[in-house]
Amino acid sequence: MKTLENKVAVITGASRGLGKAMAIALASQGAHIALVARDTEALTSVATEIRALGATAEIFTADVTDEASVAALETAVIARFGKVQILINNAGMNLRKKIHEFSLEEWMRVTNTNLTSVFLMCRAFVPHMKDQGYGRIINMTSIMAHVSLPERTAYSSTKAALLGLTKSLAMELAPDNITVVGISPGPFLTEMNLAILDDPQKNALFISKIPIGRWGQPDEIGSLAAYICSDAAGFITGTDILIDGGWCAT
Repeated sequence: MKTLENKVAVITGASRGLGKAMAIALASQGAHIALVARDTEALTSVATEIRALGATAEIFTADVTDEASVAALETAVIARFGKVQILINNAGMNLRKKIHEFSLEEWMRVTNTNLTSVFLMCRAFVPHMKDQGYGRIINMTSIMAHVSLPERTAYSSTKAALLGLTKSLAMELAPDNITVVGISPGPFLTEMNLAILDDPQKNALFISKIPIGRWGQPDEIGSLAAYICSDAAGFITGTDILIDGGWCAT
């Protein structure tokens, strides 16, 4: 039995990396997927892959940092599917720079992508979950919400703030049978980490910090997300799940 049969899931940042992996994992469990990102070509590729599994996927090109774009996205998703029960806020970015090298525009770009987009998406889609009397929200936080590294000031700040948003929203929505959970990935083999993966010295340093001794695979995040979105995880809310190969335990 598929655990997410006929549930509708909206996934931001779904054109690649962890967003793509979660979309495929949820689709394999019977969910209908609304794929959201700015790259139409990449979204189309993901949708084709999901449809090859016999699942439903539609693409929605949107800028989730823009209020008007999110409002249009809400209208389009509801027009296509009629309901939404799952929201995965995965859109994110990281600029690795020293604090005195940041421009205000760069700081705001990281903040808007990693934090403000989550506010806009939740504000748009939570009312539809309330109408269903059921909801699952996953916010992609990061181990950088718990620990940090040099030149991660903007990224760590936004991810720590997102963790606070997750906890507060979980308390707010619990009476509506809507859970809100953070997933904090450690080092995963995605495009966001190419700067490290392409540098043998930095790559070796990262792996040395991971007790399991390897980078995470995107499908490991997908499996976790599919479980959190299922009925079996209905008692999990207001918390953050570390999936980091033991990084934060050291």
